[in-house]
Amino acid sequence: MKHSPWIWLPVAAISTSVYATTYFTPEQAQQAIFPNEKFTPAFITLSDEQAKQIDKMTDVNVRHKEIKAWKVAGGGWFILDEVVGKHEFITYAVGLNADGSVKQIEIMEYRESYGYEVRNPEWRKQFVGKTAADSLKLEKDIRNISGATLSSKHIADGVKRVLATYAVALK
Repeated sequence: MKHSPWIWLPVAAISTSVYATTYFTPEQAQQAIFPNEKFTPAFITLSDEQAKQIDKMTDVNVRHKEIKAWKVAGGGWFILDEVVGKHEFITYAVGLNADGSVKQIEIMEYRESYGYEVRNPEWRKQFVGKTAADSLKLEKDIRNISGATLSSKHIADGVKRVLATYAVALK
């Protein structure tokens, strides 16, 4: 009897991120938010004091002290961040105008099997113009998406944290 060369793995070994979809690379997201602009990397590491200040301003924990930010030649900032949706990470980009207000957000990578409606341009537009002074609370000034409640809340919290990071460490 001939043996099969295939190795069978139990189903539990299969990753839950089968649904992961990459929509933008960092360079593509930069051009989507700031077309034809030049970017200068301005990565920073927050001090313990800055992280505590951001936590206090937002009631959102600073997950990473390393901030991936680029200064935009025409004014403004491009910042990469990630939040947990329900189980998996959502990678997104925030473009800030020169005054620190949100220009645009883009979902770069979404790994959940549902809740992807946060990519809807109409939903993302509600962040435009928001600043660190805005509450960005779900159901208050950010609409919830039924079936994507945790993704909606966590993205709103993440954008709030990015805005506070700008105010504390980039301005």
